[in-house]
Amino acid sequence: MPESNSEQTILRYRRRQRIIHAVMAGSFLILLFTGLALVWSPLAFIAAGGWSRYLHRIAAIGFMSVPILYIVLDRPGAKEIVTESFKYDSDDVAWFKSFYRYVFGRTANMPPQGRLNAGQKLHHSAVIIFSASIVATGIVMWVFKSSLSATALSWTAMVHDLSMLALALLLVGHVYFTYVYKAWSSMATGYVPKEDMELEHSKWVEELEHESMKSPST
Repeated sequence: MPESNSEQTILRYRRRQRIIHAVMAGSFLILLFTGLALVWSPLAFIAAGGWSRYLHRIAAIGFMSVPILYIVLDRPGAKEIVTESFKYDSDDVAWFKSFYRYVFGRTANMPPQGRLNAGQKLHHSAVIIFSASIVATGIVMWVFKSSLSATALSWTAMVHDLSMLALALLLVGHVYFTYVYKAWSSMATGYVPKEDMELEHSKWVEELEHESMKSPST
């Protein structure tokens, strides 16, 4: 089982994972607000003088660096998050049927889940897909804008903006569930209450305990 700082907590997010998460969250928020400044008048002051364009591009580099950081700093974590996010089983299907209970913070008697529950898998897979869309369309507009026709540029910009909208909505959901399940501290410390994990991610806790029993004692 991962190292625990007490008998009642489990290490869920390693330090490198938390650093990468902070880079992704920070760069995305900058991208979101500097992008909104171009289409939403209350934030137009951010674009004054054109400096937000440079800030947007700097944040874009940070956002694009996330998969590279995963590969360099936490390759097992990168493989883990990609494979788990697109892999579902019968317990996940059953979990979706009871999703309405989870929305209101009721996890008792929910189908057993692994390290990621079915909702988290769907969230992560959507983030991966829409992030790839944002990066691809952003690079096209950044590097090849002058060679695009007006129609191609319009379509590229539309896909880019809709992908950003999708990620913004996913962020709202992410913040909501983080609040409902009081998970703010877990991203700061990496540790989560074992009792909560036994209730929400029982299969994962069983896997950790099984791995701990297999590991030689020190």
